[in-house]
Amino acid sequence: MDMPKNAFKAAIAEGRLQVGIWNTIPDPSVVELLAGTGYDWILLDSEHTPVTIPGLLPLMQAAGGYPVSTIARPGWNDMLEIKRLLDQGAQTLLIPYVQSVEEAELAVKHVRYPPKGVRGVGGTTRASRYGAVKDYIQNAEREICLLVQIETVEAMEQADEIAAVDGVDGVFIGPADFAASMGYAGQPTHPEVKAAICDGIRRIKAAGKAPGILTLDPTFQKEAEEAGAVFVAVTLDASILRAGAIAARERFTG
Repeated sequence: MDMPKNAFKAAIAEGRLQVGIWNTIPDPSVVELLAGTGYDWILLDSEHTPVTIPGLLPLMQAAGGYPVSTIARPGWNDMLEIKRLLDQGAQTLLIPYVQSVEEAELAVKHVRYPPKGVRGVGGTTRASRYGAVKDYIQNAEREICLLVQIETVEAMEQADEIAAVDGVDGVFIGPADFAASMGYAGQPTHPEVKAAICDGIRRIKAAGKAPGILTLDPTFQKEAEEAGAVFVAVTLDASILRAGAIAARERFTG
């Protein structure tokens, strides 16, 4: 069996816009529903949700039969969490709170096998289709996509250098945390926040890597795309559910 291709990695390397949705409700049925709605990618989150690392496996399986890429976010730049996600078959990871070149380089080591990295060598894991993929260990790096997340003013100052790290495929900017770092907590679309983020997007793109962002604001989505964002998450499942429920009630009550 050949190595499964990572469509998301290929797309962002070519600069093709990839539109995504954030999954915060850790239920396979929800992920399966989202997988059939036409998005290019789904972020499966274990940083800000109750889902555990083992709990991400059924979520990835739920999306497996659909033409959508899954991105798994561990809770931290942690060798053990990353190793388990990769062995469970995750091909694209978003590593939160990367603050420096050194931390980006550490993330790269976590996803690579020795001698280039420190990923533990497992046996018949889901990643290798339980041993069916020929030469998985030798070729895994080719299809693994590493995204690192910068969330603070300090990290943004090093955006160019972080993006330039070999093995980093994309850099995601988290507007909520970045706004808080700038002193605008709860204001991710403040003009100064947006200006700083769009500048960061341009710098990341100039460094030859794919910039990404999550924002529910359509105007900011367009501004980010125009600045060069390549992977853009435009909504969250919980936000859609809440907004839909409120709208239905308001239509009924007048």
